[in-house]
Amino acid sequence: MSASTIKAPPIGARRKPGELGDKIFQWMCVGAGGFVLILLGAIIVTLFLGGLPAFERFGAEFIWGTIWDPVEGQEEFGAGVAILGTITSSVLAIIFAVPVAFGIAFFLTELSPPWLKRPIGTAIELLAAVPSIIYGMWGLFVVVPFVQMHIQFAFGEQLAAIPLVGFLFQSTNFAGTSLFSAAIVLAIMILPFIAATMRDVFDQVPPVYKESAYGLGATRWEVMTGVVIPYTRISVVGGIMLGLGRALGETMAVTFVIGNANRIATSLFDSTTTIASVIAMEFPESLTGSLQQSALFAIGFLLFVISFLVLALSRYLLRPRLK
Repeated sequence: MSASTIKAPPIGARRKPGELGDKIFQWMCVGAGGFVLILLGAIIVTLFLGGLPAFERFGAEFIWGTIWDPVEGQEEFGAGVAILGTITSSVLAIIFAVPVAFGIAFFLTELSPPWLKRPIGTAIELLAAVPSIIYGMWGLFVVVPFVQMHIQFAFGEQLAAIPLVGFLFQSTNFAGTSLFSAAIVLAIMILPFIAATMRDVFDQVPPVYKESAYGLGATRWEVMTGVVIPYTRISVVGGIMLGLGRALGETMAVTFVIGNANRIATSLFDSTTTIASVIAMEFPESLTGSLQQSALFAIGFLLFVISFLVLALSRYLLRPRLK
């Protein structure tokens, strides 16, 4: 149909979709939106039904139980260690990543010369494209030895002697694969998401706000802390929560470096495990229909619930910006 055959609607009136192409396009869009809901619901139902035998066998104690024994005849499963390891490693990763991400965003928006912004911005975005298994291999051969030799062996005794927090660095595990190593690898993996979000929202601050502050004699740091961060704090927090959601679900990279030991880590240098690493390690070896496989489905369902809560909170924090 040529443009000359389309009649313009009267002024103030909206042309109703009546052509076949309009209806097909409308139903395709509705179908695409509905497909997402159906797919999400199918994943939730599959995980819940798969984990139902484990929930029925162990009850609510499955959530905080610390025993994970897949030996046939004495099977006992509890997700407490994996849940605690997942949350602890993710929170530590956020603690490590946020200051670095803020420094990158601050440099790109306030200090960097124009010719340097694009190369650094592209390099940060490329970090997000690296497969997680590559991060895991790099972490095992670079981060783990570095933590073992240059942090734990070099400063372990001095750190353990610090009052009140020394126990966090006191460990009998000297293999290097630990909660600390996993948190560092996770921090590097989520750094591009948080830094890119901060850079974009910092760029959205109206220049007149910053120019007014500079006109009053404020320094760059004062403009950042007194103008930029208060203006963008909701989006910044939302970006951090998105990074936390990414860290919670990471699988292969963490499996390489966390040690995969089913015990609660009382030190940053202790080995432990996460929900995703337990599933990655044991699901291929579990028998179909077995209680072990049901327990793996159950912790997958719990990971889904934790991730959903984190992402829902981030969407809630971003809500004022999405209107």
